[in-house]
Amino acid sequence: MVAIDTMRTAVGIVGNAISLGLFFSPLPTFIRIWKKKSVEEFSVIPYVATLLNCMLWMVYGLPIVHPNSTLVLTINAAGTAIELCYVILYLVFSDGPKRLKALLLFLGDLAIVGVVSAIVLIFFHTHERRSLIIGILCVIFCIIMYLAPLTVMSSVIKTKSVEYMPLSLSVASFFNGLCWTIYALIRFDLYITIPNTLGLLFSITQLVLHVLYYKSTKMQIAERKKKGEVGLTNVIVVDSLKTSTSEQSQ
Repeated sequence: MVAIDTMRTAVGIVGNAISLGLFFSPLPTFIRIWKKKSVEEFSVIPYVATLLNCMLWMVYGLPIVHPNSTLVLTINAAGTAIELCYVILYLVFSDGPKRLKALLLFLGDLAIVGVVSAIVLIFFHTHERRSLIIGILCVIFCIIMYLAPLTVMSSVIKTKSVEYMPLSLSVASFFNGLCWTIYALIRFDLYITIPNTLGLLFSITQLVLHVLYYKSTKMQIAERKKKGEVGLTNVIVVDSLKTSTSEQSQ
């Protein structure tokens, strides 16, 4: 039993490290937003969705809800703090309808977590019942998050290009899903197993697409660069002709 607990803890620590990398992956986007002082066309939905997911898992990991889930609690507390920073930055650098939408979604997150936590803690008095209610909600929202890449994968298949599906994120998602699936299976936890197994399958699909469309992606990028260079050459030639004609007329 001690050996199993030690193994589970070790796997959970590795999973925490990988999950932390996933949480920090949008950092370049927000550095760009910070520099430009604008959210441009970026959507707030992925960040408020991840924030809600992290907050619910954080509640699930509380000792009064699901004991012996310290690693689930710590990583999702960190994720909540990171995603909260992203949402706040989005609110600061957005305006008009975008800011209103972000604010309403953010308040919606807080309301959902607050109401669910209050109901579970007040009306349910056993760990099993509390874990059941929060666990089901966590599974639902986690699956929704993992379903999001399906739209990207559809675009990849249509364009035969993985340019806008970063390999680093796909690899991190694979190892994240793998670690947390193993963690959940060592001492079986259905609520962690279901969404992370699905996430693992989706990330494997993404990696397969990278293998299938790696060459065609390189060809498309090279072709685009070539056309750009040709276009630039034409502009230079036209400008030169205009300058020459102007000088002759003088």
